[in-house]
Amino acid sequence: MAMAGRIRSSLPVLQRLMPAADSFSSQRSVVQRLVVPAFSASEFSRNYATVSTPKAEKVKLPLALFGGTGNYASALYLSAVKSNVLDKVETELLDLVEASKRSTTFAQFTKDLSVPKDVRVKAINAICDEAKLSGITRNFLVILAENGRLRNIEDITKRFIELTMAHKGEVNVTVTSVIALPPEEEKELKETLQELIGKGKKVKIQQKIDPSILGGLVVEFSQKVFDMSIKTRAKQMERFLRQPVTELI
Repeated sequence: MAMAGRIRSSLPVLQRLMPAADSFSSQRSVVQRLVVPAFSASEFSRNYATVSTPKAEKVKLPLALFGGTGNYASALYLSAVKSNVLDKVETELLDLVEASKRSTTFAQFTKDLSVPKDVRVKAINAICDEAKLSGITRNFLVILAENGRLRNIEDITKRFIELTMAHKGEVNVTVTSVIALPPEEEKELKETLQELIGKGKKVKIQQKIDPSILGGLVVEFSQKVFDMSIKTRAKQMERFLRQPVTELI
């Protein structure tokens, strides 16, 4: 993906900035703590120079998220929807997280709270310039840098995806199998799940390979688990066979 490539190519700018931060390694920066629910969506939006939505327009969250990461994700969602860039912000965050996993320098940078705030902000702005990220994403990352929350970017992104999926009416279904499902079987399973979940929802299947289940499928969605694996059925049979004969009569 072009966006992911630009983000990966931008990460080396940190190598030019990190030496400046090393001289401050003995001084632990004071991180502004996120107070819930004091961190409101309106407070978050005031930090966005690119947001110019009429005050009369109201955007509702598709689901309620709690905790620090939930608050950040919710505020970003509201700003992205108001600016009509939800899909773009989602793509940019996913690409950033994926690119950062391949850069130990970036991982160290986000987790090291001894890096001064001005250095964090300068580095984030440089990355956003190189990767040509949107204004909403840039300003959000700057806020994380200012508040010492860059270390939470992956968790915040996961919560943000929960909101975008709810917004689109998507249901994420994790299907675990021994080998990847052939396209025809995946299509059939998707149609079955669609009937089970109901109309108005879009089933989005994420395949997971796990040889330890021995065979069959494990289907997970909406905090429900349907374990149809050979491993589980074998354990159930084993428990059945170990019961005293008198209990089976």
